[in-house]
Amino acid sequence: MNNSWFKFSKRLLSYVVTLFLLISIIFILLRISPGDPVQKFISPDLHPSVAEKMMHEFALDQPLFVQYGNFIKNLLSGELGFSYNFRQPVSSVIGTALPFTLLFSLTSLIFQLAISISLVTYVSKRKGNFLDKCLEKLSLGIYSVPTMLIGLMLLYIFSMKLELFPSSDLYSLDYPYFSFFEKMIDIIWHMTLPLITLSLPGTLIFYHYLKSNVDISYRKNFILFLIANGKSEKEIFSKHVLPNSLSTLISVVGVELGILLGGALITETIFGLPGMGRLTVNAILLRDYPLVMGAVLISGIFVLLSNFIADIIKINLNKRLKAEIL
Repeated sequence: MNNSWFKFSKRLLSYVVTLFLLISIIFILLRISPGDPVQKFISPDLHPSVAEKMMHEFALDQPLFVQYGNFIKNLLSGELGFSYNFRQPVSSVIGTALPFTLLFSLTSLIFQLAISISLVTYVSKRKGNFLDKCLEKLSLGIYSVPTMLIGLMLLYIFSMKLELFPSSDLYSLDYPYFSFFEKMIDIIWHMTLPLITLSLPGTLIFYHYLKSNVDISYRKNFILFLIANGKSEKEIFSKHVLPNSLSTLISVVGVELGILLGGALITETIFGLPGMGRLTVNAILLRDYPLVMGAVLISGIFVLLSNFIADIIKINLNKRLKAEIL
């Protein structure tokens, strides 16, 4: 028990240190990068004293180490600061955008898992067929293609040329006048291309990992023993091969959820969706330092949390599998 608690504390401490280093590096990079957030709010015709006053209000006239110390102090007290652009607390601004990104990312993750597991289940019964060969070649190739390029290609083909799907926004202009069923159809219609953009690379990489794990599982001694004893192929696959193969995939899912948040940033910007990705990009362009730091902090927390949850699930799954085998 003590050993488990020590490992848990050590892992938790590593997450805290990682998050601290992340926000520290972003803080320094923002401050030393070219640009001045004050210039957005003043005119060149105004007296220079106005700019100095704005710098003082934003606390940007202090030395860098003082600014950093104030940032850490406020962070430890639960304050993320005040957005320059929105003139609201950063927590309030993020609170309006975060739910959409979480729902968008989790929906994409569910699609990826459901489709990849279905494909592996289908292909495992028909090894070496045309679909199996195509997916093996496409999986790593498409995963290496940037999300931005996939989104732009889908926009060009299905929105500009074929005009089958809208190019941006979450709703149509007539959305408030639709019935409940029409509203659901309208959202699905607008979200089809963004979901494909965000889900396609992960679906193929999940397929690649899971298919490789399934092939390895079929070569394990206890699986060969079950086959030799006449167990049905369906039972062997569903009760033994697939659960054993999912163990490694869970670790990849934890990493992929973090990648999804980064992919959502690009996807939301391309399709003009009201989430954390679009908010973060706009905050960077507008040099809204507190909002950028808040967005990076929240994203970092969710990435580390997803990996932590994946580790817990993997440990519990391994214990259950060992108990079943023994």
